Amino acid sequence: MSSSDVYAVKRPSRSHFITVRGLRHHVLEWGDVSMATIERPPILMQHGWMDVAASFQFVVDALPTDRHVLAFDWRGFGLTDAPAADTYWMPDYLGDLDHALDALFFNEAPLFPQSTPIDLLGHSMGGNAVMLYGGLRPQRIRRLINLEGFGMPATKPSQSPKRIVQWLDALKAPAELRDYASLADVAARLRKTNPLLPPQRAAWLAQHWSRRVARDGADDRFEILGDPAHKRGTPTLYQRDEVLETWKLIEAPVLWVEGDQTDVARWWGTRYTKAEFHERLGVVGRVEKHVLSPAGHMLHHDQPEALAQRLEAFLA
Repeated sequence: MSSSDVYAVKRPSRSHFITVRGLRHHVLEWGDVSMATIERPPILMQHGWMDVAASFQFVVDALPTDRHVLAFDWRGFGLTDAPAADTYWMPDYLGDLDHALDALFFNEAPLFPQSTPIDLLGHSMGGNAVMLYGGLRPQRIRRLINLEGFGMPATKPSQSPKRIVQWLDALKAPAELRDYASLADVAARLRKTNPLLPPQRAAWLAQHWSRRVARDGADDRFEILGDPAHKRGTPTLYQRDEVLETWKLIEAPVLWVEGDQTDVARWWGTRYTKAEFHERLGVVGRVEKHVLSPAGHMLHHDQPEALAQRLEAFLA
């Protein structure tokens, strides 16, 4: 693969590591703390399921104005440690986010001292996390951005026994992720999942989405930077009403952005629709909505320039 086949970064990032709840977390930083003001505070961007913090590189490059941007790999993803656990669930992500914000901005000796609220963005799983956090710690958030964090279908108590049995059965089987022969194969996998992803961006992402692993007596392989245990579900049900009560406590203006090609029926069939999500979003006080086209669920890969323009206007 020649250098011309890989995306050319405009705003390089720097890596930091912080300890959060006993796990070493990988933090990416674009720009520096001197760029932050009360009117233009740092923005923390949090990735989705089976993704990494570097995923926001294209959007950061496209921002019209330089900003101090941070993003960390969630537990069990990217270069962040995986816990000694066989299940991941939202309360741990919220705990990590809360402690990471302490370490980065708000404790007695933060990495980037910040006395005023920050801007917080999340994609998909990260979008679900930041929406909950926005209601739980509203005093910390100036602006809140949710990129396709739809939440989940409503559940009934009668579904609980089956869910727990499924989880018990899943614990008895090893969780595995496929590995790949080359970075080109990783890039091809990314483009198979998202046909809108340009080849140059896929080639760049492949380097941050996987790592080379030596095999005894065989060719090296590339494995995805994600704990296979993420594939297991949780034994708990999604509590829609509890989520909505938390959303009601959000004080910051919220920006919602989705892709015109996102088909939620692929995930939930008829159990949960975009229309139902937008009905739920009505409990939030101030919401600005946009649809990007053409874009799917990975809209920050598909339309980084258009997304950056929306972010610039909303955060101004």
